[in-house]
Parts: sequence; structure tokens; C-alpha cells
Amino acid sequence: MTVTSLPGVRPVTRSAPVVRRRRLGPGKPIKFGAAIGPILLLVGWSIGSATGWIDQRVLSAPWTVVTTAGELISDGRLQSNLWTSSQRALVGLGLGIVLGVALALISGLSRLGEAILDGPIQIKRAIPSLALLPLLILWLGIGESMKVVTILLGVFVPIYLHTHNGLRTIDSRYVELAQTVGLSQREFIRRVVLPGALPGFLLGLRFAVTGAWLSLVVVEQINATSGIGYMMELARTYGQTDIIIVGLVLYGILGLLSDGAVRLIQRRALSWRRTLAS
Repeated sequence: MTVTSLPGVRPVTRSAPVVRRRRLGPGKPIKFGAAIGPILLLVGWSIGSATGWIDQRVLSAPWTVVTTAGELISDGRLQSNLWTSSQRALVGLGLGIVLGVALALISGLSRLGEAILDGPIQIKRAIPSLALLPLLILWLGIGESMKVVTILLGVFVPIYLHTHNGLRTIDSRYVELAQTVGLSQREFIRRVVLPGALPGFLLGLRFAVTGAWLSLVVVEQINATSGIGYMMELARTYGQTDIIIVGLVLYGILGLLSDGAVRLIQRRALSWRRTLAS
């Protein structure tokens, strides 16, 4: 604030200009922002199909896909194959989560465990799970066991990596405090280790859910007699592009819903954290 004063003139008070600070960060969340990208994609697809820019033999129009999906639902094929695929994905995901968390706890809380486990798991990380398919077929055949194990292998690595990282990045002051107050090993794990590793576990779970669906796409096209992948492979044989697109859209919706569910759990479980996304 400045004051201007001249002889015979009443002093004039001038306020300093208000400087607005630009807010750093991504800004406020956009309501239903997650739907904007898929909607724009759908609009572009519809425009391309309506104007003839997209060949119907290469990519069926959205309205054709919707009609085909309705026919598949009416005769029960879509529900039956979806149920089979969901069972495979959930069993593989559940087993992968249990295995990944168990190995992360052993490796993260013990130097000996880390020396034994971390190296082989890092090697497995460098080898795509789908590259192991020929070996898994030789060991387990082409039945359900091979499919579930393939999904498990695509799930447990991200769970292990992120949970292990969460364990190793726990502030050492919390460990010292636990020792000072005399917590037992069980109480230390329950009160310090598990809450500290939770952010890493939930991040790994997002990758694991996506990995489960990606693995399912491939294994269901290998001597399967049911499932979304089997339906798509059968459609490829007969050149039914619309059914293939129905399967792809269904996989995309399942992956999007699964990731959304994990993100919701993440927001609820980690509501105490203030981050850039808050």
C-alpha cells in the first residue's frame, strides 16, 4: 500500500495490486472424467463407420456390434462364456495375490528370504508369462490347470514387486518406535508392516488385475471349449468380425471396471494420504 501526499492535496491511498498465484498441480478432479476418453473413442468410431472411412469388413460399426451383442445375450452364449472367463480370471487372480503377498513378506522381512527369492523372481519378471506357455503345456497339458497357472504367473509378479517395495520403503523411525515400545513380531507386522505396505500392494493390485485379463485373452484361445477368448477364436474361423469386436469390448469393459474397483478401494483405504491427485 502506498500513500501519495502533495501540498494542499488530500493524501491518496493506493492499494497494492493483488497478485493471484497460479495453482500448481493437475487441478480439481473432473466429474466423470474417466468416461471422457472412451466416449470420444466411441464418437470417432461411429463417425468413421457412418462416413465410410472405416471398412466394415475390417472393423464393424458400433451399432452392428450392439446388435450382435444383443443376439449373443438372447441365446445365452455371452453369459455362459463370460461366467467361464470370470471364474478363470478370479481363481488365477486370487492365487496370484496370495502367492505374491506371501513371497513379498518373506523377502521383505528377511535378508535370507530376499537372497533366496528376489533373484529368481526378478528373472521371472524379465520373462513374459506367455513365453512360458509351451513349457506349461508340456507340464500341465492344455486343460484348466495350465490356464489358471498362466494367469497366476501374470499376477503374482506385480503384487510381489510393489508389496516388497512398500515394505522396504517403510520409514525406519516407525521400526525404531516399535522396538522402543516393545511390540512383538506379530504386532509389528499388524501395526507397522501391513499398513506401511498397503499403498504398494494396492498399486500392484491394479497391475495384477490388468495382467489377469491380458493372460486370459491368450490362454482362452488355446484348446478352450468355452470362454470369451474361445468365442472370439471361433468367430475368427468364420470371419465374424462383429463377434470379435464384442469380445474385445467386453474384455475392455471388464478391465476398466476391475481397475475402477481397485482404485475405489485405494481411495477408501488410503483416504488419510494427501497426494497430488487429492
